[in-house]
Amino acid sequence: MDGSTAAWVNTTHDWAATVDLRHLARIRRDPAEFAPGGPVHLVLEVVAYAADEASSRAGGRCLITLHGDGSVSVADNGRGTDTRVGGHGRLVKKPVMATRDLRFFGHPDAERLPDGHPRRGMSVVSALSEWLVHTNRRLDGAWTQHYERGVPVTGLEPLRPDGSTGTTVRFAPAGSLHRLGPLDADDLTRWTARWPDLEVRLDDRRDTGDRPAR
Repeated sequence: MDGSTAAWVNTTHDWAATVDLRHLARIRRDPAEFAPGGPVHLVLEVVAYAADEASSRAGGRCLITLHGDGSVSVADNGRGTDTRVGGHGRLVKKPVMATRDLRFFGHPDAERLPDGHPRRGMSVVSALSEWLVHTNRRLDGAWTQHYERGVPVTGLEPLRPDGSTGTTVRFAPAGSLHRLGPLDADDLTRWTARWPDLEVRLDDRRDTGDRPAR
């Protein structure tokens, strides 16, 4: 544990944690509980964070892309995931992907997503995806990190700043989730319209042969 992170105030996640393997394994054991309805629920879990950011800033934009390889990306124009400098100058990001969201996980009165199911947080998306790429752009720097089944398999890989800010999460839902329900573009359009501060655009490339490089 980094002594500096232990002193940071926890709001949505525990800064002193990095990866909670037990938490991720619990999610993977019961996909029907944590992703009711299948992959569409995972998309809503990600968009909910963009909606939070938009609400706090009096508006925001989000692009959902359904890729030809079965993956989904959600890109917003917010401030980016909170990233700080810890002890010895080490870059520390808020552990949103691999630890529980303190506001929702395990709380019976947690808010409901537009599909009517409880919100649990981004770790559900990470744990129930074969792979996930988290790309983060802030005013003070940019980086990307890769995960497999919720566990980071790279460190924070620096990116060249391009003057923008925001977060892009691209993920490939576990194959077992598709039996729980389809990833329907019309459902996504209808449900994401329920976040009034967030302007959502959907780009369905699944029938175009789109195979962007990971």
